[in-house]
Amino acid sequence: MQDAEPFSYGLEDTVDTVCGKVADAFRVKQTEVALLELRGKLLHFVFPAELKTAGAIPISSSAVAARTAQTKKAELFNSFTEVNHFSVFELVKIGDSGLDDQVIQKLMSAPILNSTGDVLGVIQISRKGPRPTIAGPDFTAADLQKLEKIARFLSRFVARSRARAQAAGQP
Repeated sequence: MQDAEPFSYGLEDTVDTVCGKVADAFRVKQTEVALLELRGKLLHFVFPAELKTAGAIPISSSAVAARTAQTKKAELFNSFTEVNHFSVFELVKIGDSGLDDQVIQKLMSAPILNSTGDVLGVIQISRKGPRPTIAGPDFTAADLQKLEKIARFLSRFVARSRARAQAAGQP
């Protein structure tokens, strides 16, 4: 999937399959995609599964995901290790990767908004590795635009997932 236009999902798609499609769109590993949902004043990880129980990010914090939700603007960081961020989530082992593979070197973050402009969540794409050169190529402005398009598609998925969870009595 080269562009966001053919990005689609069906009713049968799970968060894992949708995030897999997002990973494919940017040629990153699934472990380099993070999907967060805004519940009240906290951003909760929905994907990857290992981060669901790692804690939540207060929307009032200075974390990149919180800032994305606050400003409703997408951002790109090709020197992410120099950005003040919540590195505690990088200490959670995801999949079969080692700790060296968890260091986020490059990151894009975009808000997921509903049709009225309210924040539903945040989607983040990273490139991880022990050094920036090993993590992969820098993200471009075109990559950020593609992420913004995909975030618009994800708004329907997040809204539908939220409605299903509420119907099932989950928070």
